[in-house]
Formats: sequence, structure tokens, C-alpha cells
Amino acid sequence: MAEFSQNRGKRRDGEVLGGAVDFLLANARLVLGVGGAAVLGIATLAVKRLIDRATSPRDEDDAKEDSWQELSLLKATPRLQPQPRPTALSQPVLPPAPSPSAPEGPADADPPTSPQLCSPVPSVCLTFQEKLLAFERDHVTMPVAHVALAKQLAGDIALELQAYLRNKFPELPFGALMPGGPLYDGLQAGAADPVRLLVPLVLEPGLWSLVPGVDTVAQDPRCWAVRRTQLEFHPRGSSPWDRFLVGGYLSPRVLLELLRKALTASVNWPAIGSLLGCLIRPRVASEELLLEVQHECLELPVAVLLSTAGAQAGDLLLAWPLEGLAGNLWLQDWYPAEAARLRALDERDAGTRRRLLLLLCGVCRGHPALGRLGRGPLTQVVLHLGEQEADWAEEALAEHFLQALELLVGSLERASLPCHFSRGVNLLDGLQEEDIDDMGCALYWGLRAPEGLL
Repeated sequence: MAEFSQNRGKRRDGEVLGGAVDFLLANARLVLGVGGAAVLGIATLAVKRLIDRATSPRDEDDAKEDSWQELSLLKATPRLQPQPRPTALSQPVLPPAPSPSAPEGPADADPPTSPQLCSPVPSVCLTFQEKLLAFERDHVTMPVAHVALAKQLAGDIALELQAYLRNKFPELPFGALMPGGPLYDGLQAGAADPVRLLVPLVLEPGLWSLVPGVDTVAQDPRCWAVRRTQLEFHPRGSSPWDRFLVGGYLSPRVLLELLRKALTASVNWPAIGSLLGCLIRPRVASEELLLEVQHECLELPVAVLLSTAGAQAGDLLLAWPLEGLAGNLWLQDWYPAEAARLRALDERDAGTRRRLLLLLCGVCRGHPALGRLGRGPLTQVVLHLGEQEADWAEEALAEHFLQALELLVGSLERASLPCHFSRGVNLLDGLQEEDIDDMGCALYWGLRAPEGLL
């Protein structure tokens, strides 16, 4: 009974507050005008929501969604334009100009002749689909000549680096260096995506085994541990890779440090760049092994990735700068499987899934908040949508773009985006709550006005 009376009192207070808000807004429109009433209405709505939240508990996801909506609403509110003030207090304010529909003077006076104005040029109103295709043409598609030049430079750098590794570390069996990545799979969104230069480690069969990351102390489903085996028959030192063991496991952190020192201090990049007609510099500040290639026609980043074979055929494990207990684990590389699956889906129905991914990458890369998403989560979003039986023709590209934004909003609300190939891997684990709020607000604003993202 007491709870009912309390709810009833809250409802009466809400009705009184609602009546006061309506009365205030009705009179504010007469005094402040439409723009002033809009600003006052937003402020009053915010105060009312604060009172509601203080008096009634709400679900966490609903509160987060409403906060994103309020932030996007506040950003969309027009600002009041201040009226120009007189230059002096004694200067009289001029009356408004008379309306041309009610001219002064006698009715039989000849009306003043006004000059003939030119008819305005009709403006072309483009649909969102047309704007999306224009953005793809101007900001996403890479010229064919630049693609060929980038592949040539990446191949030459791979040959030079392979020759250096064989001379510097003849005892370490590295495999053939092969450039790859989005540039080679038709997934290059502009020139910002780095070329993946894989440096494979050739491990002796029978001396190494893979342990899933969930079975290690890190309990990380993204990773694997490479364990040294057969020590009773092949003691430590039998393999050239034994010098990189930490606690009986092959440490990617030690290997990365070795290769980082070589790339930054030993390789004669000025001589190699002069030979190839470009400027090559290692990016020292980055935790990853990155090379910056500057040519007169383009700039090309190259990511040097130490890799080894995974548990399944075609799987790759990368030496990645992970933190905490996962520092000595190898990261599962999902890119080969993602690229192969997207290509198979598009070839099945001549679809545009890969073009949708390029558009999402191009839009998010240029946005201050959405740029933190990266290619991996965006690829997974397209894969989740791409598995559905739908029309993937070019005419439906804008519709699928908006569907991808909605799927991203739902994933951010739950702070969960499962990997398409391993449901136990959450691709949003590394994001901070502040980053999620910024991206959620930006996506809500993008759904209200998607042209603003282009």
C-alpha cells in the first residue's frame, strides 16, 4: 500500500511538472521566438530527465541509449543568432523596413519599378545512395597506377629485407617474405591501410606444439602459446629458436625486440630507399614494426609481421605487442579467413559486401571518434550482415550501410561484438567506456543524418 501511494505521488508530481513545462514552453515561444524556445525546451527536458533518473531506477542499457540520444539532440540544436546592437546607447533603433506587400503612399500612386531578377538555378538534390557512391569514388577507390606502384615497392622491400635477414641471422630459418593484405585482396580503402609483410618462422616439426590461450594463465581466447616439446630426446639448444624461450614457450616479445633493433639500427634504409627511388624510415615510436615509405606519387605504410603456422591449415599466429599475462602469447590472425569469406560471399551472388567494408573503413578513418574501431570490428560487422540472404546489389548499398551502423550501435550498447569465427572472442574488449560512449553518440548522430559522415 505504501509503495502504491509512493508511485501515485510520483505520478502526480510528474503531471504537475509536465504541466509547468508545457506552460513555460508555450509562453517562451512568444517571448524568445522559435529558436529560443527550442534551446529552453532542450534544457528543460534535460532537467526533467535528471529528476526522473533520480526518482526511479532504470536499466543500464536504456540509460546509455538515452544519453547518446540526448547528446546527439543537443548537437543538433540550432544556436541563436545574436541581434546586432547599436554602436552607442544614445543611438536610436531604426524601425523595421516596410513590407513590400504594403507600400506606403496613396493607393493611386504608381508602384516603384523593381529590377528583374534572374531566375535561380535549380539545385541538384542527390540521394544518400548517390552521395555514398560519390564518396567511394573520391575518397575510397585507389587509382590503378598507385596500386601497381605500391605492389612494386612492397615486393622490392620484401626482397631487400629478406636478403638482410639471411646475412644478419644465418642461423635462424626464416621463410620467404611475402607481402599481402588489403592491397592484394581488393580491400584497400585509400592509401592508409598498411601492406602486411609476413616474416614466417620455420619451426621444426615434432619439437613444438600449440596450446590454446584459454588453457594458459592468461585465459585469452584470442591467443595461442607455442610450447617446446621433446626436450628429453632433443635437449634445449637443439633448435635455433631455443634462444627465444621463456618458461618453456617461444616468446614473441623477445623476437619482436630482436627484429625491432635490427630494423631501427642495422638496416641501411637510406641506401635501400635510394635504390628503389623512395624514402624509407622505420617508425620508432610505434609498438608495431612499421615502415613509412614515401614516394613522389604516394605514401605507403608497411607492417612487418613475425608469424608462424596456426592449428588449422591456413591459420596464422602473429607476434603482436600484447600486454599483461598475454605478452608471451601469439595472436590469432583472422584476416586471411575474413578476406576469403568475403570474397566467397560476393562471388556467390555478385554482391557488394567488400565495397561496403571499404566505405565503412573510409568513413570511420576520417572521424575523430569512429577511427578507434579499426578494420577488424568493421569486417566482422559486414560478415554478420553478409551471411544474411538479402539483396546485395549496388542499388541496396546505402541500405546496408545504415544497417551496419545500427548493428554497430547495438554492439556498443552491449559492449560486445563476437568474432564470426570464434564466438568466445569479443572484439570490443580493448575499448574504454569513454571511447564506447563517444562512438555511440557519433553513430546515433550518423543515423539521424548519415550524410554528415561522408
